[in-house]
Amino acid sequence: MTAPVPRLEIKDLRRTYEGRPVVDGVSLQIMPGQVTCLLGPSGCGKSTTLRMIAGVEMQDSGTINVDGKLICDTVFRVPPERREIGLMFQDFALFPHLSVADNVGFGLKTGTKAEKRKRIEELLERVDLKRFIDGYPHQLSGGEQQRVALARALAPRPQIMLMDEPFSGLDNRLRDGIRDETLSILKEEDTAVLLVTHEPDEAMRMADEIALMRNGKIVQQGAPYNVYTRPIDRASVAFFSDANVLRASVSGALAQTPFGRFLAPGVPDGTAVDIVFRPQHVRIDFDRGGKGPAPTATDGAAARAVVERARFMGNESLVEFRMDHDGSMLKATVPNVFLPQPGAVMWLTIRRDKCFVFPVA
Repeated sequence: MTAPVPRLEIKDLRRTYEGRPVVDGVSLQIMPGQVTCLLGPSGCGKSTTLRMIAGVEMQDSGTINVDGKLICDTVFRVPPERREIGLMFQDFALFPHLSVADNVGFGLKTGTKAEKRKRIEELLERVDLKRFIDGYPHQLSGGEQQRVALARALAPRPQIMLMDEPFSGLDNRLRDGIRDETLSILKEEDTAVLLVTHEPDEAMRMADEIALMRNGKIVQQGAPYNVYTRPIDRASVAFFSDANVLRASVSGALAQTPFGRFLAPGVPDGTAVDIVFRPQHVRIDFDRGGKGPAPTATDGAAARAVVERARFMGNESLVEFRMDHDGSMLKATVPNVFLPQPGAVMWLTIRRDKCFVFPVA
């Protein structure tokens, strides 16, 4: 059986500015109907990668293929307008002097006037804006303008959609609904989507696959569940959520901490390691005569801590502790309302199966 051909495939893309590598060997494959999120902090090379795929910037090396056909290397280059690639950006970029209908139809280069009008009406109907078809962008809210931008990008039926932080300018109350609506339409059109974002929540919500980018490189790639639960290093854990860190030294493939010993298979004796765990995996017990709960196979030993402050965050409470053994700070989250007074003494345990052990770089 012949392997399916990726809708978009980039191989070893590189771009250097003033001797500094901005994109350093990035490779990706995206299938029809698949949403891949290029996720990373500002300045890591995400948008530059997108611009090279769109054709508005040239790579120093590497290739870009659409449906198995080369569209760009360092010698051959298909112009941006012939790549059948749609673009959506944060600023919407609607033409203020054109009506909503003319904005949506701007990219329709073929077909009769009636055929174009039919496509425009169909798309505006799908984004629930047909009633504004003869209106102008300044008459629309930010969320409505974003939906017009989506309809315009989809009008020519692009095989690939590139989206650069398209929802970051929207009010939080609108963002989730518009993201879900956009994703549904793109899936129905069988469009391959590459979404650039610096927001982990957005990537987890929208992506079939996440490519985590740092310093111009993709450091980890996979399904959202795998990237979140099997992070490659301490920075990857911290990018998705708050993280607590214990520093320890390995002896006999074990790292000794106030929470008991942690397995460190294959790590040489004397190696410093970071034991990283998220606040939601900290278990809290009240002080019971100064002894704390008995160690368990799942949670290990308990460590004594004093509450510094507690805050209610809406769906959960965040409690910050100062650890007895070294004065370091540790965070725990608890569902619903849990607001112990500062100075309260408690015992903490952490779930062994939710901890990550990384050698210190």
